[in-house]
Amino acid sequence: MEKVVVGMSGGVDSSVAAYLLQKQGYDVMGITMQIWQDEDVCSMEENGGCCGLSAVEDARRVADVLNIPYYVMNFKKEFRENVIDYFVAEYLEARTPNPCIACNRYVKWEALLKRSLDIGASYIATGHYASITKLPNGRFTIKKSVTLAKDQTYALYNLTQYQLAHTLMPVGEYTKDEIRIIANDLKLPVANKPDSQEICFVSDNDYAGFITNYLQENDKMKDNNSLAANKNQKGTYNGLTPGNYINTNGDIIGKHKGLVHYTVGQRKGLNLAMGQPVFVLELRPETNEVVIGSANDVFSDRLLANRLNFMAIEDLEGEMQVDAKIRYSHKGARCTIKKTAADEVLCIFDEPQRAITPGQAVVFYQGDYVIGGGTIIK
Repeated sequence: MEKVVVGMSGGVDSSVAAYLLQKQGYDVMGITMQIWQDEDVCSMEENGGCCGLSAVEDARRVADVLNIPYYVMNFKKEFRENVIDYFVAEYLEARTPNPCIACNRYVKWEALLKRSLDIGASYIATGHYASITKLPNGRFTIKKSVTLAKDQTYALYNLTQYQLAHTLMPVGEYTKDEIRIIANDLKLPVANKPDSQEICFVSDNDYAGFITNYLQENDKMKDNNSLAANKNQKGTYNGLTPGNYINTNGDIIGKHKGLVHYTVGQRKGLNLAMGQPVFVLELRPETNEVVIGSANDVFSDRLLANRLNFMAIEDLEGEMQVDAKIRYSHKGARCTIKKTAADEVLCIFDEPQRAITPGQAVVFYQGDYVIGGGTIIK
């Protein structure tokens, strides 16, 4: 009987994933990854999601119902270095990151998979709405969930072939309603638990406030030299310093609070009286400027991406027509992609897309299958 370690977040999806694998005959072990940085119980409870104390309690109760062994493993160091520090550094460099993608690649897979294999497991498993397929060319890729409203393939594009070969995703063949029905039939205590929506370590959605507080604590502790690279000659962090709003002609039209407060396409919170709706078009860290324009100016028909990872193909040769998603909530749009350097791809859309944002992922699909993706440069 092959052993599988299920990453249990305390939610209904990973709980049912554990049951489905148990039903398929696997020797199932449940593990919750302790990643939240604050040791204070009240803070952990307040943050909830997949990081808080309530996640551990809920997962433990589910494991009791399923009669499977359950453990909590400490991944705080891996989470801080690969997710929180990355998140903060990207904002300081005027990019808008997706921390869930980094967490999936380097914590939920790389770190958890290593420990799981070390204790004799053949696979790890999650409750993601996606499924893994081995193609005729021998490569593994991710297929969209049967329920597109919950599809999570966008956040999984960066997994390696090795990681995919040792991963099971049983929930991808079910709708959310079906998963809840299974959970209710089993009388799982999380059957009707609501889905978590926000970034788990920024519970109030105030990214700039979190970054400011994190950097202040980091400076007090003198704990992270990697973030010191984002300081300027005055000893303050790039991205936190106020600067100028400019229009597309380069004219100064106001003062901004610091680049970490803004993202491409943003309209609210600009505090600019322009007589018409205006939007963030670009962040310029080299001059500490925020470029402002009209709604039409937010659209573009092309992007450049690097940090590429291909799944369905080994590498991109020549041009390829694909559908591309430029953010998690994007429906996808038809485009042509081609390599412009060893680790750079140009994507030209058939129709202009709104708010193409540096730091976000672009993920390429053919039909239901992930071809690959990368990080948007511009």
